[in-house]
Amino acid sequence: MLPHTAGLKGAALDLIFPKRCLGCGCEGEFICSSCLYKVNRLFPPLCPVCGRPQLNGVLCPECISWQADIEGIRSPFVFNGIIREAVHQFKYKNFRAISSVLAGLLRDYMTDYPLPADVLVPVPLHPKRLRERGYNQSGMLAAGLGNLTGLPVINDSLVRKRYTLPQARTTSVEERRSNVASLFTCSDNRLRGKRVLLIDDVATSGATLNACARALKNSGAVSVWGLVLAREI
Repeated sequence: MLPHTAGLKGAALDLIFPKRCLGCGCEGEFICSSCLYKVNRLFPPLCPVCGRPQLNGVLCPECISWQADIEGIRSPFVFNGIIREAVHQFKYKNFRAISSVLAGLLRDYMTDYPLPADVLVPVPLHPKRLRERGYNQSGMLAAGLGNLTGLPVINDSLVRKRYTLPQARTTSVEERRSNVASLFTCSDNRLRGKRVLLIDDVATSGATLNACARALKNSGAVSVWGLVLAREI
């Protein structure tokens, strides 16, 4: 579709189905400026590894005993309120139209808090879950962020080897880490020598991002950081 045609189509859809804020319901944006102003953001000082708030920016007690493979995990928002609702709608309700808004929020965060990156890599879904959902929300976030930053996106080098219980259904940090242990691998060497920025929607324990980082480093990645839209604290 030509860009001007796509723009006309989008404008027509906005007239028929006007955008409404997920927080207050007002027309115009999926997340209005007033609701965005009220969201809970994550500011330094943070734990250098997991990215949760931590006095003086030192390692939190959990990360002191965690032999992490990932350099660190960063996120602009706490996983609650309108951000939680946006992620839920995007991930489970086929609300793909909001992906560009969420990618823009990640871009804004990277502008304020740059992370070392040569390439963006979304956390992959297993093919079975991809067929069930119809899209990878992390892949859509990475694609949007790539368009905004100019960073290349590699979707199919990091792969998920087996189908597992969704992390949201696990009940402890230990179960989460066990659930994703040795779950990922790289199918080729395209990420060798690269500084990788992993993209996902939400981090809880960081187990999935860390398992991805282990696979990427085993394949020769120089460094791996994680950037997620929101994280539980």
